[in-house]
Amino acid sequence: MRAAACALSLWLLAASAQAVAAPVAACPPAGWDRAALNTLKREQFAVSDAARRDALVRALTACLSDPDPALRDGIAFEALSAWMRQGALPTPTLRALRDDLYASLDGPEGAGYAHPFAALVLAEVARTDRIAAWMSADERAAMVARAVRYETSVRDYRGYEPVGGWRHGVAHGADWLMQLSLNPAVDDAQLAAIADAVASQAVPERAHAYTFGEPERLAAPVLYAARRGFRDEAQWTAWFAALPSRLGDAALAYRDPAWLARRHDLVAFLHAVYVGAATSDDARVRTLLPGATAALKALR
Repeated sequence: MRAAACALSLWLLAASAQAVAAPVAACPPAGWDRAALNTLKREQFAVSDAARRDALVRALTACLSDPDPALRDGIAFEALSAWMRQGALPTPTLRALRDDLYASLDGPEGAGYAHPFAALVLAEVARTDRIAAWMSADERAAMVARAVRYETSVRDYRGYEPVGGWRHGVAHGADWLMQLSLNPAVDDAQLAAIADAVASQAVPERAHAYTFGEPERLAAPVLYAARRGFRDEAQWTAWFAALPSRLGDAALAYRDPAWLARRHDLVAFLHAVYVGAATSDDARVRTLLPGATAALKALR
């Protein structure tokens, strides 16, 4: 019996080692070298064989974590976005792509590209459901929860670097939230969760001064939620009034670099909301103005 148990243990260890050593998806994908992918881009991602295109959709997700921005951003993201915006992908392919991207978000971050680019492509997936609904209510609710969890969890604030290109985790998460906020099937409770996720990064706990346009991207979900008539003026004003408290200890005001970084971010966010609301002809969007104005005054 002991010999059998020992043999079983050795087998389990071997199986575990094989699982750990399982090859990861390749980029470029099998059957596609760099030259072929560059040709695909020059041809505006036209693939006449739908089955071959749908297989490539899933294979290209491996390139979303590639350190080469030409592969990651210029080919993988652009191809996936183009096919989705053309309405070229059937629902089973969209669902499989979504689930692959969820798995990427649950996986290791590596050099810091995998998660933000999964979020960016998920924004495009969310857009397809907004244009022509294909998710069930439960699937959509799960996506809102995923997007909220992603945005509130971002702690890598790197934006653009000359060699590696974009990471931009906060902005990509805001794009995902924006597409969801535009979807009429997303309800008020879900919009409230989206707004709170925005607040978490409008004044991030980790003191980081945004320099890559993040506040404008964060403002978009709020502006679009307001355009849908979510919350009245008093409710928005109360939401804005809570933001300055996120700056931290008032005794450190103007004497602490972390406090100043958070103030910088909040002022930039409020300015983006204010400009967006003030230039809108939509009365519902303009309900944001009193709260944004009062919050800006509180920061003087």
